[in-house]
Amino acid sequence: MRGGSPRYTGQGDDPEIGIGGGGGFSHLLNMRTFTSFKNPVFRLYFVALLGQMAAMNMQMFARLWLMKELTNSPAIVGATAFAHAVPMLGLSLFGGVIADRLQKKYVMLIGQVGSALAVLGVAVALSLGYLSPEVEGSFWILVGASVLQGTIMALMMPSRQAILPEIVGEEQLMNALSLNNLGMNVLRVMAPAACGFLIKELDYAVVYYIMSGMYVVAVVFIALLPRTSTITVGGGGALDGIKEGLKYLRGQTTIILVLLLTLVAVVLSMPYMYLLPFLCEDVLHVDEAGGGMLLSVSGIGAIVASLVLASLPNKKRGLMLLASCLVLGLALTAFSMSQSWYLSLTLMVFVGLGTTGRMTLGNTLIQYYVEDEYRGRVMSIYMMEFGLTSFGTFAAGVMGEAWGVQWAIGGFAVGLVIVSLVTLFFARRIRQLD
Repeated sequence: MRGGSPRYTGQGDDPEIGIGGGGGFSHLLNMRTFTSFKNPVFRLYFVALLGQMAAMNMQMFARLWLMKELTNSPAIVGATAFAHAVPMLGLSLFGGVIADRLQKKYVMLIGQVGSALAVLGVAVALSLGYLSPEVEGSFWILVGASVLQGTIMALMMPSRQAILPEIVGEEQLMNALSLNNLGMNVLRVMAPAACGFLIKELDYAVVYYIMSGMYVVAVVFIALLPRTSTITVGGGGALDGIKEGLKYLRGQTTIILVLLLTLVAVVLSMPYMYLLPFLCEDVLHVDEAGGGMLLSVSGIGAIVASLVLASLPNKKRGLMLLASCLVLGLALTAFSMSQSWYLSLTLMVFVGLGTTGRMTLGNTLIQYYVEDEYRGRVMSIYMMEFGLTSFGTFAAGVMGEAWGVQWAIGGFAVGLVIVSLVTLFFARRIRQLD
């Protein structure tokens, strides 16, 4: 549909498989769900992704609980998220220019090495006693590590997102993204629970050393990737490249609408992740292990969503995106009001389902409709949204400290329900996207 650079699709690429014929949904799963794994380059990419995401899942959980132990302040926890977001906002556009001009494999490789060193630094600080509740102001070490990793993410993630269509092609993009999310969601089931257990039985330092090892796994498999196509853009500096990308985006109404919807959905849904430790202890009366179980259960719904999306053709993806946002908003609203442990576990399944649908479909639609030569820069704007969400997280943290975390999570979730319904009924362009 769009011209552009050649794809490194590997010898294992198959043409798109239809969904017709007998066998029902089980036939669909067998024939279509795992087609991207036939691509040997995608398999290397996938294992590298698992290493990175195992570390990130564990880090998000450990950092939140460690920061709560150090400060016991929802506002400071929100401020830590904000510190991670500032470089993502300031540098993501430069990361997009890098993705469009340089070999993406090497950008990813440098980024993973940097992430491994940042996590290792926190582990050493924990081992030496510099990072503990007894050391006043030691939480600033975590804040500094968050700023460093936000910088790495800003410069690396546009390349990690933009390389995938070069590996699998656009028509297999939703399948590949769904399988990526499937892997991440399996880790979401296992990593938080394992992390909570390790924190409880051993200590935070052990967890951070394990995370360093996971990043090393990612480094090894990225090093094994072949070089994909490098898109050459016109001369000029990085700022000229950014201006070209923004000028292109101004004429792309569909992409802008999807970007805005995903921005609002992430801003209104993500605060629960950062406020979860306070909700666990103050409302549900569970510890780190219980918090890990909640996140793990959300991964079950996410796995189901990933399998379904990997099995579907490229039809009605805009409508499914809106439905995912609505499910996520409703589930979070009910979760914020729940004081029952078992009801909360059940609701988290739907939170995971809605989150994965929103992530996979938003990412797929943006990459599907963007021109190849601008892909890195447009994806850098998509990644900036995750930085902007930290403003919402900081606001929710302040709200949670003033009025309670249930009101903060619930208020944001109700906003997501309203936005989803309004968009569903009045944004025909998004609703009709395939």
